[in-house]
Amino acid sequence: MSKLDQVLILDPPTDLKFKGPFTDVVTTNLKLKNPSDRRVCFKVKTTAPRRYCVRPNSGVIDPGATVIISVMLQPFDYDPNEKSKHKFMVQTLFAPPNVSDMDSLWKDTKPDDLMDSKLRCVFELPSENDKVNDVEATKAAPVLNSAKPDSSAAPAPVSASLDDTELKKAQEKCKRQQTEISKMAEENRQLKEESVRLRKLPRSDHMTSNSSSLLGREASTASLPSLLVVIAAIFIGFFLGKFIL
Repeated sequence: MSKLDQVLILDPPTDLKFKGPFTDVVTTNLKLKNPSDRRVCFKVKTTAPRRYCVRPNSGVIDPGATVIISVMLQPFDYDPNEKSKHKFMVQTLFAPPNVSDMDSLWKDTKPDDLMDSKLRCVFELPSENDKVNDVEATKAAPVLNSAKPDSSAAPAPVSASLDDTELKKAQEKCKRQQTEISKMAEENRQLKEESVRLRKLPRSDHMTSNSSSLLGREASTASLPSLLVVIAAIFIGFFLGKFIL
């Protein structure tokens, strides 16, 4: 049985081009389009998995749908004399009616049911023409800005004034917060003093009441002999008056 032809349409079809410099991550896109009337499962593989990050690296494409794959090349020391041997392969198969476990699906699929496309990686450095064009574009930018003073020069003062306004608002807010903190600290101090005063107040009242009761008992004790003398004088006067009369 002959191998099935790739059902997906790949863009680019054969080469994945990465344009340097390669001191940072370089990303290129791969489009997968499903022109059929059936769902198609795909998986992206590479010969250098540590050098690339692929998102998504697998999935299912509905009929007539397109998926964009982001292929990210990690930074490395590029040698123009070294020929790239990195390759990618897009494996596909028609999805069964119910897809639950993708790993088992790929593992159990017969080789004759698989379709694949291979792509090679091409590294490119910016050409001299591109560098000249970038320099000319950089030089032309101030000229264009000077030709439109109303549209390009105006935003700078506005942004500066907005920054000053925001700074003032932040300073005022900070001052308000400091004032509130000082008030709260003063209220806290007053509450502590009031708590200390209230704890001391019952003791002084108890001592005052004890002193008052003690003075009352002393006064009543002191007045008791005088009362007895008066009563005795009344009785004596009563008896003397009776005998005399």
